[in-house]
Amino acid sequence: MNKKRFVIEMGTGVEQHGQDITRAATKAVKDAISRVSLVGLLEIVTLEDLNEMFVEVLIACPRPDEVDADQVLQVLPFGQKEIKVVEGGMIVHGHQLPALEDKSDEIIIANAAVTVYIDTDKAVMVS
Repeated sequence: MNKKRFVIEMGTGVEQHGQDITRAATKAVKDAISRVSLVGLLEIVTLEDLNEMFVEVLIACPRPDEVDADQVLQVLPFGQKEIKVVEGGMIVHGHQLPALEDKSDEIIIANAAVTVYIDTDKAVMVS
């Protein structure tokens, strides 16, 4: 297998209320993929099945041990998916509003880098 990067996109997710780290990470991945259209995989590389691509997700967030990795990966509609979660992101102190299920005044910020790879041994380039 000869994996080569096709695209890398970054995103940010902010969880203002509820202090759910997984939700912040999910928002970061959604933010990243919302700006990418992978038409080149179908029109230039001619993948027959988008599940042939490999998608690596790197999440940087506070309290990485609280992230439900499977839930974050569900955001990605296609591909063979992997995730790594590391310490990072940010906590900002805002308001604690019990009506919004806040456990504290923390605003959680997560960052994501989503990298799409293709196996160039299987790829057929169209000119």
